[in-house]
Amino acid sequence: MRLHAVIPAAGTGTRVGANRPKQYLMLGAQTMLEHAVDAMLADARIDRVMVVLAPDDEYGAQLPGLRRTDRLDVVRIGGSSRAASVRAGLRALQAAPDDWVLVHDAARPALAAAELASLIDALLSDDVGGLLALPLADTLKRAGTSDSPRVATTIDRTGLWRALTPQMFRAGLLGRALDAADLATVTDEASAVERLGLSPRLVAGRASNIKVTTADDLPLACAILAAQGRLYAADDTTRKEQA
Repeated sequence: MRLHAVIPAAGTGTRVGANRPKQYLMLGAQTMLEHAVDAMLADARIDRVMVVLAPDDEYGAQLPGLRRTDRLDVVRIGGSSRAASVRAGLRALQAAPDDWVLVHDAARPALAAAELASLIDALLSDDVGGLLALPLADTLKRAGTSDSPRVATTIDRTGLWRALTPQMFRAGLLGRALDAADLATVTDEASAVERLGLSPRLVAGRASNIKVTTADDLPLACAILAAQGRLYAADDTTRKEQA
């Protein structure tokens, strides 16, 4: 039994409003994608990390953090949706059915090593698999349908969690789940597995494991990486290599 990781990175991230896909925006000396890759490579139990780029990607080949090694593969087979890219990466892995596959968002650069380790430790003996998630702390409001939104109702947050990544499932199970699903409606791997009638396990993650969605998230991501000791200046490559 081996552990693999897939990082879908074929999207464009238009809500950030940048001149390139958001995974290629710089956070210190590295792109967001390179930070996400480094986070997965930090756990030696992961045998291989596969980054799935768009077929016409023009940025990834230039990144030093994506140079292929015995633990890192980069493929240009991304699909029109996140789920399609994950399925393509899973097929390219050719993992054994009982191998574990962790899927991590390219837009989550601040995954902590201890957080990743806790997920792997919790799920290695699980029958289904699961995901990092956070219990919701905020009061939730459902809006009406008017152009000027007003509160229609307050939603009971008891038992509600916010899904994070990585999400970790056996390769065979995840493949079956994605093959059976309408990929346009699959927002994460857990939801595809749920449609098979299974219940993925929730493993408590950290609030620092943010997903960069808009430009306002970029300073926060930099602050978190700095607090983790992972934000390096462009001229500080020596310290990064020694870390």
